[in-house]
Amino acid sequence: MSFNKELIKGIWKENPVFILVLGMCPVLAVTTSAINGLGMGVATTFVLICSNIVVSIIRSYVPDRVRIPVFIVVIASFVTIVDLTMSGYFRGLYHALGLFIPLIVVNCIILGRAEAFASKKSIPLSIADAVGMGAGFTLALVMLGGVREIFGNGTIFDFSIFGSGFEPVLVMILPPGAFLTLGVLTGVFSAIEKYRSKEWRKYVSQDLGKTAVVRERL
Repeated sequence: MSFNKELIKGIWKENPVFILVLGMCPVLAVTTSAINGLGMGVATTFVLICSNIVVSIIRSYVPDRVRIPVFIVVIASFVTIVDLTMSGYFRGLYHALGLFIPLIVVNCIILGRAEAFASKKSIPLSIADAVGMGAGFTLALVMLGGVREIFGNGTIFDFSIFGSGFEPVLVMILPPGAFLTLGVLTGVFSAIEKYRSKEWRKYVSQDLGKTAVVRERL
């Protein structure tokens, strides 16, 4: 198990949104714009990294029967830090994300990584896992928010890209637009992964065939 492998798996192979389909509540609710997606992704990544580090440090000292409550307390502590920081310095984004900031506590991605990975692995690997999963989650939210903002408002990160004559597709910034966009992007990710798997199997089979030919000649 390598550091680099754990770092990149969450971005593509085990993307929390498009592959594992986790954390759907904030994914669908806050991605009305790219900046909202970015803000939620960064906040979740911070909590994920910090909680993974602490859980990895204390994993040998926490009895199994109370590990889940302890993990939740750790996660809630960092969510409180994020909540107060955003309330003090990023008021606009704080009001846009609303209740979903404190709800990071119950995000299944964070508790799942703490329980399934950080509680069993070393600190460096736990950091790599958290960074990868956080980056994958943030990427997914920005992509969803970006697509919905482009078609729903004609902007990206509040910058106009189509001009004043653009007729927005209002459904894209409504709840049905979230489901539609998520379905399309999930299908794209699945199709690309399926294609990559076929190409990889084809490459491996060709390589094995060449090896067999060499052995026969020898």
